[in-house]
Amino acid sequence: QVQLVESGGGLVQPGGSLRLSCETSGIAFSAATMGWYRQAPGKQRDVVATITNSDRTNYVDSVKGRFTISRDNAKTMVYLQMNSLEPEDTAVYYCNANFAIATYWGQGTQVTVSS
Repeated sequence: QVQLVESGGGLVQPGGSLRLSCETSGIAFSAATMGWYRQAPGKQRDVVATITNSDRTNYVDSVKGRFTISRDNAKTMVYLQMNSLEPEDTAVYYCNANFAIATYWGQGTQVTVSS
């Protein structure tokens, strides 16, 4: 059974930091491109950051220099370190595992940036 479980979301003030974690099971984690996506109210789900199975990373321009994606193949987990958070970062954040023939999603974790 495939499971992706996000944690680490919450309420933070502008300029603060959060670290999201995604614990996975039931997938060939080391072969997957892992990613973080987000969906704000009334908007579509968009990619935030991805990391390939060779540790190549990619970020949406709005988070470059503030967010860092990383993975631990031994623990089958992926992380998103978010610094200098802005109100515009408020969204539900989803973990994604992508393979050539399938893609899997977590249930999401809410991140709210507000004073």
